[in-house]
Amino acid sequence: MVAHSTEFDPTRVAHLNGTFAPVSEEVDEAELQIEGELPADLDGVYLRNGPNPRFTPIGSYLFPIDGDGMVHGVWMSQGRARYRNRFVRTPALRAEEAAGRALWGGIESMIIPGAEEVGPALAQTFKELPDINVVRHGGHLLALAESGCPYRMSPELETLGRETFGDGLPAGITAHPKVDPRTGQMAVFCYALEEPFLTWSLLGADGSLDRGPTAVEGPEEPVMIHDMALTGRYLVLVLAPAFLDLAAALQGGSFLDWRPERGTRIALIPRDGGPVRWARDTAFWVWHTVNAYDTPAGHVVLDYVQWPGPGLGPRPAAPGGAPHGLARAVLDPDAGSLRRRLLDDARVEFPRVDDRVLAGPHHRIATAAGSGRTPDLLPGEYDALRWYEVSSDDVVAETWNAGPLSVGEPVFAPVPGTTDAGDGYWLAFATDRTDLTSWLLVLPGQNPADGPVARVRIPVRVPLGLHGAWLPTQN
Repeated sequence: MVAHSTEFDPTRVAHLNGTFAPVSEEVDEAELQIEGELPADLDGVYLRNGPNPRFTPIGSYLFPIDGDGMVHGVWMSQGRARYRNRFVRTPALRAEEAAGRALWGGIESMIIPGAEEVGPALAQTFKELPDINVVRHGGHLLALAESGCPYRMSPELETLGRETFGDGLPAGITAHPKVDPRTGQMAVFCYALEEPFLTWSLLGADGSLDRGPTAVEGPEEPVMIHDMALTGRYLVLVLAPAFLDLAAALQGGSFLDWRPERGTRIALIPRDGGPVRWARDTAFWVWHTVNAYDTPAGHVVLDYVQWPGPGLGPRPAAPGGAPHGLARAVLDPDAGSLRRRLLDDARVEFPRVDDRVLAGPHHRIATAAGSGRTPDLLPGEYDALRWYEVSSDDVVAETWNAGPLSVGEPVFAPVPGTTDAGDGYWLAFATDRTDLTSWLLVLPGQNPADGPVARVRIPVRVPLGLHGAWLPTQN
């Protein structure tokens, strides 16, 4: 079945060209060129997953949702580095490789192949897209989809197959699970087109299922939720009014409908299975949370990047909507109320903290940022890295301007055996807009605004976006 197709010219899609253009070559490089000195106490691998169409897209292409997964890896040890990249080979991608062309259209086009092209098992199915994130948990390396089954990868990035956690989570999980560093437990959620529209689950440190899919009472229609946060007591889910409308998509409309008049709700889901607590406010959108934590007074502090709307679909945010920037919400679970304020109105995204403080108080936040010096950056493209100290009401920010480099999400790699947030390095991929060469930047944790102590040359261009993880060897 092909629901409908439209005129589509990939050369006119900005996120299929330039710094975002996909690469098709899978490369192994044993010895990478290093500018500066790669710290000897960096021992592990930095992995990053992101959308990378294997073949020229047909029908439509919607960044950052569409695209095959490609995981890039830089292994570092004793001041040296090697590189490997591999596609996440789902059954649909293998069918397209056999055909030598794209068979599924982008999400907005609803082009779906029939049995004569892909066989009965894949016919009339949506293409799996484990292209958002990558995580290691319970001894398994997982490439994560927006809301679907992850794919297990080998340590050398070969695709091993779909992961359903012993058939305990057959519908899949979020692209942004959160691991409690104190217990090793991983919290996940999954949104769906059919009831139950939203479920949550818990996975033990060994990867076993502590709590199976548990329906969240409240959502009465499909809603998109990209990220979550975790505290010692709660899963924190921001339900912005971005509703999934399959019927509209089948008729040529948008798959995502932004309805700001409905407002935004935040669900506090007790990890012990107690009743969900809700708070409501006027409409705002969250792509990514920073972190959340419980206060001694029983409140929940949630830091996140706030947007007036998702920026997808035909209904943009109305003028006067929620301002963009780094924001904080303080929620009272008993009163069902929240207070939110902007910490900074700079153009930022991809916020990260030292993962060792997740679910507890954090003091330093790293983001990709716009310096204001490059007027033609695309949505999702940034030319600076920005750090915030948020341990007091006076938020202090410092910025490293990347010049001709477009930078990605910063990820913290702590020095083994340390606990201080400054003892480690911030890692980020970057691509030079002048010659499209790509680099892994290594910035010191103590004074990152001074710039990289090392730049590792990547032998292929790394398309901009999306999410990564530092996996130390000792773990």
